[in-house]
Amino acid sequence: MVVVSSLFINSAVLPDSCSNSNSNSDTMINLHSNSTASSSFPYVGSRIRVNFKPVSVGTLSYNGKSRYVNLKCEAASDSGSRSESVSNSSSFSAFELLKTSAAERYTKEKSGIMVVGLSFHTAPVEIREKLSIPEAELPQAITELCALNHIEEAAVLSTCNRMEIYAVALSQHRGVKEITEWMSKISGVPISDIRQHQFLLYEREATKHLFEVSSGLDSLVLGEGQILSQVKHVVKVGQGVPGFDRKISGLFKHAITVGKRVRTETQISSGSVSVSSAAVELAQMKLPEHSFASVKVLVVGAGKMGNLVIKHLISKGCKKIVVVNRTEDKVSKIREEFDNIEIVYRPLSDLTSYASNSDIIFTCTASETLIFTKDQVRGFPVNQRLFIDISVPRNVESCVSDVEGARVYNVDDLKEVVESNKRERFRKVVEARSIILEEVKEFESWKDSLETVSTIKKLRAYGERIRASEMEKCLEKMGGELSKKNQKAIHDLSKGIVNKILHGPMQHLRCDENEGRDLDDILENMEALNRVFGLEVEVSILEEKIRSKMEKFQI
Repeated sequence: MVVVSSLFINSAVLPDSCSNSNSNSDTMINLHSNSTASSSFPYVGSRIRVNFKPVSVGTLSYNGKSRYVNLKCEAASDSGSRSESVSNSSSFSAFELLKTSAAERYTKEKSGIMVVGLSFHTAPVEIREKLSIPEAELPQAITELCALNHIEEAAVLSTCNRMEIYAVALSQHRGVKEITEWMSKISGVPISDIRQHQFLLYEREATKHLFEVSSGLDSLVLGEGQILSQVKHVVKVGQGVPGFDRKISGLFKHAITVGKRVRTETQISSGSVSVSSAAVELAQMKLPEHSFASVKVLVVGAGKMGNLVIKHLISKGCKKIVVVNRTEDKVSKIREEFDNIEIVYRPLSDLTSYASNSDIIFTCTASETLIFTKDQVRGFPVNQRLFIDISVPRNVESCVSDVEGARVYNVDDLKEVVESNKRERFRKVVEARSIILEEVKEFESWKDSLETVSTIKKLRAYGERIRASEMEKCLEKMGGELSKKNQKAIHDLSKGIVNKILHGPMQHLRCDENEGRDLDDILENMEALNRVFGLEVEVSILEEKIRSKMEKFQI
């Protein structure tokens, strides 16, 4: 059999018998539409009957062979009655009919927000790193996504822990399919692997998810603040990029507001929830001025924990850090990441001399022997010196605290603080979710209220057309006898009459809790006004977008 497919439809199948060039019979195929709405296109109903009569005018490939087919079509309703035969000179081609029937189906479908994503919850780092998009390429990514057939608007949130694409799609399942294929194309990750690890959320759930992300509720470290900065960056990058439009832009801007509100009202970001951050916060608390600006800081070890300590120190305003490590390569990588911070490398042979001149010493190595003993520290100049040992096994002998001016804290001292802070943060999650649900409701109301904007514009235009027409007739009847002052008075009078007549309908298209109107009432009023004033006869913005996309991909 021969398969004929179109960009906007499922496949139509021609039986093998139809491809026999000697056959004179027509083959009838019914293509059903899920839509029950009537079509605005000629000859297109909810069912299309297509006649295929093969003649030697074109070719289709089948198992490496060329077969000649010519497609003629006619449309019939679900009742089975046949329409008149359509001549080649006045009818659509089969492909055109099939495409326009699909377009009609989508113009009746409301576009909606969705998220297609992978995160540390669902995908390993090996997958996430391949999908990651560099900052400089984000505008191009938005442009490519919005060039897909069913995507109107898009934004990309790409971090080390997540790759999430937010989109306004004309069709949910087709939008997901196109986005997944695009992700596979740019990353080289097979579609099957992406589907295995991706998550899909639609409408209210997609909105709620982004609000939770911006609030830090979906982060690896509960309540962390970096993700809010990354959400802000999405808005910054998206400004002026075609496709980062009203709904998606509004969604992300609202997410920033939610993230700020959650942190302000719940203080969910307060209190360290990792040993490395707790170590730095403890050191800061013990400083006389609670500042790292004028103190000498030494970090022993540049592994994972040492790296985190350095990052937390920098986040607290520390501008110079001396790092003692076996080799310099790890220190160089950290230095490249923070080129505006003075990070000094010293080998292990210089440990004692630099430790003796430091105010705060963080030890975070994998050494199984003590690095600082009581006898060793006793030889240091007498000074207020803080040892924070987060190594297991410990790197600092506990009795170092007996030395004058020295204080020692180990990982057990920090764990209690960390666990207490974690419990407190989880308690605050309940408060945060309550705020998020409130904000989701507000955003959804705003988004749904956009549906009335076009009706308001159409209603105003309707009234203005009548006013202008009737005023013109009035002035013609009066001839040229009216002064400009009187003409202006008639103009103002006509404007006033139209505005007063439209005032009531306009008020009923706006949410007003004081007057007891909710969103359902508004949408019901909108539908009524569209019906009463015949506003739906105008081509909708959505239909224009559909047709525009179809024109780009004509077969």
